[in-house]
Amino acid sequence: MHVLVLGGTTEARTLAATLHPTVRVTSSLAGRVASPRLPAGEVRIGGFGGVDGLVDWVRAHHVDAVIDATHPFAERISFNAARAAATAHVPLLALRRPGWVPVEGDDWHPVGSLTEAARALDGLGERVFLTTGRMGLAAFADCPQWFLVRSVDAPEAPMPARSEILLDRGPFTLDGESALLRTHRVDVLVTKDSGGAATAPKLRAARDAGIPVVVVRRPPVPEGVRVAATVEEAVAWVHG
Repeated sequence: MHVLVLGGTTEARTLAATLHPTVRVTSSLAGRVASPRLPAGEVRIGGFGGVDGLVDWVRAHHVDAVIDATHPFAERISFNAARAAATAHVPLLALRRPGWVPVEGDDWHPVGSLTEAARALDGLGERVFLTTGRMGLAAFADCPQWFLVRSVDAPEAPMPARSEILLDRGPFTLDGESALLRTHRVDVLVTKDSGGAATAPKLRAARDAGIPVVVVRRPPVPEGVRVAATVEEAVAWVHG
């Protein structure tokens, strides 16, 4: 059996390591991170060239099942995977970690896009901790606020005119995030609802500090695609 894992997430690496001893696994990485953490099994890096390219690859490599374990905001590849799997007549599963849920004491401001997030900053704060990654910073390019931009790799223009870049990779700790908010006098946090524990401490740190959080809602999984919330569920689906 040959399983294609569209990866790049912690869950994708765990899934590949779990499946690798019993089935052939190829993990596909987008190549947007300079030094990615490579999963077990076979690895390919780079795009497929759209839906048709993915269909051709699946057929040429005799793929029996596809698991979309990409980032919850990797909307394009998810929809390409849904169309390609249907065309190639192979089963598809989306592995999606559950989203974050606000609790008592949180001051969340949900929005539908990065553009809406930029507009939502007016009146919330002047010193912004921006944790949405290096893609899409153009949405904040015209904002007057000061930004602390955290990303794994260095971002490129266009980006906020008043900003400081912090290159770092999770997992992060509550103590570290709380210290960062104090040191940089952050008064508003912007994040995507990526879910998971690796970057969640910033939410607790913001809650403890009484800082509002602009949360970009994740896009929906393509209609008709089965969803697993855990690696264990995905493994059971493969062997089921």
